[in-house]
Amino acid sequence: MNCFDLTGKVALITGASSGIGAQQARALTAAGASVVLLGRRQNRLDELQLQLQASGAHATTLAADLGDLAQLDDIVSRCMEPWQRIDILCNTAGVNLRQHADEVTPESWDQTLDLNLKIPFFLAQKLIPQMALRGWGKIINVASLQSERAFANGIAYGASKGGILQLTRAMAQAWSSKGISCNAIAPGFFPTELTEPVFAQGDLSQQLADQTAIGRNGQLSDLDGLCVFLASHGSDYITGQTIYIDGGFTAK
Repeated sequence: MNCFDLTGKVALITGASSGIGAQQARALTAAGASVVLLGRRQNRLDELQLQLQASGAHATTLAADLGDLAQLDDIVSRCMEPWQRIDILCNTAGVNLRQHADEVTPESWDQTLDLNLKIPFFLAQKLIPQMALRGWGKIINVASLQSERAFANGIAYGASKGGILQLTRAMAQAWSSKGISCNAIAPGFFPTELTEPVFAQGDLSQQLADQTAIGRNGQLSDLDGLCVFLASHGSDYITGQTIYIDGGFTAK
């Protein structure tokens, strides 16, 4: 058996319209999975769907706002329609408002914590029963360097990503006995919409690259191997873990 073959599996990817989510879609379909692309921008989802289908992949799209918890049941129902199952959940949607601590409001705090921490749990909770019926499932959360250390203008974001570490452990404790493992990736600096303000500053971008052990910032393709691994049978005995994929940033 090829431990990394995802043929016959279906993955739901939130935040799939760009960045890490879009790259996860490319990696998982290349390994044989079918994907449901969930995001807010239909045009971006359509572009990615066409790219994937041109490579022979099976992909459907759903434009929806995960920030509205009242719509979550409907969103889950619509995501289940194409294949009547979700085997792999990539909780990738997120927001980073980059506010100084003095500027954070209750509204911006809730916006950040809801999308980055609340939705990953409640979305998983709604998908667990049908995974449990088959005795197998994979949940991949997205943590951050800020799960472990503080960055400027990141207090709410850092709180949400620190929470993801413990959420991942707690989800693993709750559901791994049903055959559903839950792990998180913690990316370093990759070129995405969330990090665009960083990469727009050449000096800062180079400074961050110099802080890695490898000597460069990440390329989105660097995420592929870990994504497929955590989504596949190859990681069946790994759960509750957060794996840093940061070029050694946290090692120095």
